Amino acid sequence: MIQLNPVTYQVKGSEIDAVVDIFNKKCSCKVFDINRLPCAHAIAAALHTRVGVYSLVSPYYTKEYYMLAYQQTIYPVGMQSQWDVPDEVMSRVVLPREFKDRNRGRPKNSRYPSAGEFRKHKNRCGKCGQLGHYKKKCRSEASSTEGNPPTNVTTLGSLVLQFVI
Repeated sequence: MIQLNPVTYQVKGSEIDAVVDIFNKKCSCKVFDINRLPCAHAIAAALHTRVGVYSLVSPYYTKEYYMLAYQQTIYPVGMQSQWDVPDEVMSRVVLPREFKDRNRGRPKNSRYPSAGEFRKHKNRCGKCGQLGHYKKKCRSEASSTEGNPPTNVTTLGSLVLQFVI
């Protein structure tokens, strides 16, 4: 944190660096300006200058302003048959938005693996030893068992060993 003048500070954040004006309750990240609640930069500057963080919050968030907002009586809406709707509003035609068909069938439940996770291994065929399919779906001509002795396929890393039983 760098003090630019008695009420203005430059705060280095993880995302962005921001300039905070404690006196005017402003921050260059605009979160403090829009919400009228102190952002992380303003809180850091307030703690550094020993200014109360609650003094930076807008009075609109206090109990007094809340009570003022609901001081007047709020009347319930009457029955729809008693509403006085102008003719120009009644003559308007409002169409529903276009509906897009969702994908049919069971939703996909798989997720993308994060860094350090391993994906599932591919199937290795028990007949021909190739990756990408399994014994029942094997289309290899040489894998037909007619006249060929049964084999046992073993893998050592990327090396495929085939033993005749």
